[in-house]
Amino acid sequence: MTAQSAEIKTDTKANSTQGAIATSVRAAADWLVHSQKPDGHWVGPDESNVCMEAEWCLALWFMGLDEHPLRKRLAQTLLETQRDDGSWQVYYGAPNGDINVTVEAYAALRSVGYSDEEPALVRAQKWIESKGGLRNIRVFTRYWLALLGEWPWDKTPNVPPEVVWFPHRFPFSIYNFAQWARATLMPIAILSARRYSRPLPAERRLDALFPEGRERLDYELPSKATGGLWGRFFGAMDRGLHLVQKYGKALGFGLIREAAIKHVLEWIIRHQDADGAWGGIQPPWVYGLMALHVEGYAVTHPVMAKGLDGLNDPGWRVDRGKATFIQATNSPVWDTVLSLMAFADAELVDEHSDTVNKAVQWVLDHQVRVPGDWSIKLPHVKPGGWAFEYANNYYPDIDDTAVALIALAPFKSDANWQDKGIEEAIDLGVNWLMAMQSANGGWGAFDKDNNRTILTKFPFCDFGEALDPPSVDVTAHVIEAFGRLGISRNHPAITRALKFIRNEQESDGSWFGRWGVNYVYGTGAVLPALASVGEDMSQPYIRQACQWLREHQQDNGGWGESCASYMDPDSIGRGTATASQTAWALIALIAADHPEDREAIRRGCLFLVERQNHGTWKEKEYTGTGFPGYGVGQTIKLTELDLDKKLMQGPELSRAFMLRYDLYRHYFPLMALSRTLKVWNQG
Repeated sequence: MTAQSAEIKTDTKANSTQGAIATSVRAAADWLVHSQKPDGHWVGPDESNVCMEAEWCLALWFMGLDEHPLRKRLAQTLLETQRDDGSWQVYYGAPNGDINVTVEAYAALRSVGYSDEEPALVRAQKWIESKGGLRNIRVFTRYWLALLGEWPWDKTPNVPPEVVWFPHRFPFSIYNFAQWARATLMPIAILSARRYSRPLPAERRLDALFPEGRERLDYELPSKATGGLWGRFFGAMDRGLHLVQKYGKALGFGLIREAAIKHVLEWIIRHQDADGAWGGIQPPWVYGLMALHVEGYAVTHPVMAKGLDGLNDPGWRVDRGKATFIQATNSPVWDTVLSLMAFADAELVDEHSDTVNKAVQWVLDHQVRVPGDWSIKLPHVKPGGWAFEYANNYYPDIDDTAVALIALAPFKSDANWQDKGIEEAIDLGVNWLMAMQSANGGWGAFDKDNNRTILTKFPFCDFGEALDPPSVDVTAHVIEAFGRLGISRNHPAITRALKFIRNEQESDGSWFGRWGVNYVYGTGAVLPALASVGEDMSQPYIRQACQWLREHQQDNGGWGESCASYMDPDSIGRGTATASQTAWALIALIAADHPEDREAIRRGCLFLVERQNHGTWKEKEYTGTGFPGYGVGQTIKLTELDLDKKLMQGPELSRAFMLRYDLYRHYFPLMALSRTLKVWNQG
C-alpha cells in the first residue's frame, strides 16, 4: 500500500467515525430532551444498598407504625435483591456480601413477620454465622439492634447530647464533623441518651442470630476498632460516659442532660428541610424521626407528619412492581447542571432553546441564598451555593456550585439572562467558593478545613467517613468553573489550588477520585480543569496522566474501574468497562489533545457509539462514591496499609457507601462524544 493510499484509508476511517459520532450525539441529545421534567430539571434514580429499605422498615416498626403499607413493599425489595449466597451487598458486582447490610435486612424481614425458617432468612442466617456472626457488625448496626431490644445499650458507643454546646473552635464540636456525620450524630445523641427500645414480639426475635445464646456473645467492639493510643483513650472515655449515663441523675446531672436534649431537639427541628427530610440524605432523616418519636412527638405532629410524608415523594421513592426503593439521596441539581453542560458541549443550545432555557431558569431558582451550617465558621460570607438535592438549604455543596457555574457560564453575556439576574447569581457563587477554599488550597464538599483526624478515633465513627477534607475532584471542578468564567490563572485562589492538585498526583500519573470511582474519575476531572485555566498541557506530568489512561484502556476500547479499587490495589483502573468511566477518560484525553492519544480517543468513542441503544446507554455498575470507607475522608496508601487491622473491610467495602447515579450513563458520554466531535471538526 502506498503512503497516499494509506492516508486516504485513514481519512475515510476518521470520516466514518466522525459521522457515527455525530449521529450518536444527536440521538443522545434527543433522549435528554424527552427525559426532561415539565419544570425544566432532570433527575435519575440514585441506587445504593438495601440498608435504606431495611432501616426504614425497622424505623416504621420502632415508631409503632407496624401496619404502614410501605413495610411490606420494602420487605419485597429485600427479597428481590438478596444474593444467591444469602447475603446482601454494598455495590453491584461486589465479590462478597456485607455482614452489616445482611443483618439489618434480616432484622427488617423478621419485623415484618417472615419466619426464621423462611428459605431467604435461613440462607442469610447461615451466611452471617459463616462471617463470624454479630460480633463483627459495625456501630450503626448495633444501634439498630439496640433499638429493637436485641443489643444492650451499654454496649453501644455513647454520644452525649451535651456535645451540642461545644463551641466550633473546640476540637470536638459537632461543626468539626463532616456534614453527614453531624446531621446524623444529633438524633443519635438523643437515642443514645434515652436508651429506648421497642422489642420485637417473642415470635419475631432474632434468636437465630445468637446460636450460642445471648449471654455468651461478646458485645465489645473488636479490638482493631479501638486500637492505638487514641483508640484506647476514646474507648476509656466511652466507658466513662456510660457510667455518667447510669449514675448521672443521682449525681445531679439530670437537669443538665434534659437541657442538652432540649437543645438538640431544637437543632433537629430547625434543620428539617422543606421536603420533610434532613440533610438531603437518609441517615439523619430516619434517625431524626425516631428521636422525635422517643421524645413524645406524635406521628400527627407537623414535623413528624412532614417527615413521614416524604416517603411518598417520588423524589425519594421509586416503586417497581410490588417493591419500593427509598433513595439514599436525590440528585436533581447535579443531574440538571451536568445535562446543561452536555447540551453546551453538543452545541445544540439554540436548537433546543426551550429545553435549555427552562433548565437554566430552574438552576437559577434553586440557588441557596440563606446561611447554612457552613456559616457558623464564616458568618460574614454571603450565601450563594447550590445543593445536590431538591431541598437542602443548610448544606449547599462546593461540587454542585462549581458545576452550576460551569453550566451557567455560556449564558452570562446573554442580555436576556442578564435581565434575569444571572450575573448576580454567578458572582454570589464565585465569592462563596472563594471563601470556602481550605488552607491547603483545595476544596472539600461541604465545609472549609474539615480535617481534624482526631475525631475519627471516636468509637461512634466506625462508618465510612467522619470528615470532609479537600479532594482533587471537587477542587478540579472549582478550577474549571473559574477558568470558564475567565478568572486568571494567576489569581491567588487558582495558584494555590493548582499546587494542591500537583501535590496530590500519584506517582503513576493518576489522581484519586473521592466522589466518583475512582482514579479514572479523579484524572478525568483534573485534565479539563487544567486546560480551562490555560495550563501548558504538554508538560510531563500531564503526559504521564494521559499515559496512565492509555495503559488502562481495555481491548474493547472502553475504560472501567471497580469500586473494589478503594481497597484492592490490583483493581485500580480495572473493572467492567462502563459508559460513564469511558466518558471520563475521553474527556481527560480530549482536554490534553496530544497526538499520541488520538487512536485511544477514537477507540473509546467507538465503544460508546457501538453500545448506544435507543439514544442512551445501559450501566448496572456503581460509579459514584459516597464514602470510600477510610474514615479520614481522603486517599490513603493502600500498599502501606494492613487492611485487616486498620480498616475492617476488604474489596467488599463494608465501611464504604457506593452509589449508582442513573444519568451518569447518559450525559457524560454525550459530553465526551460532543467534545471529540468539536475537536475533530476544528482539526
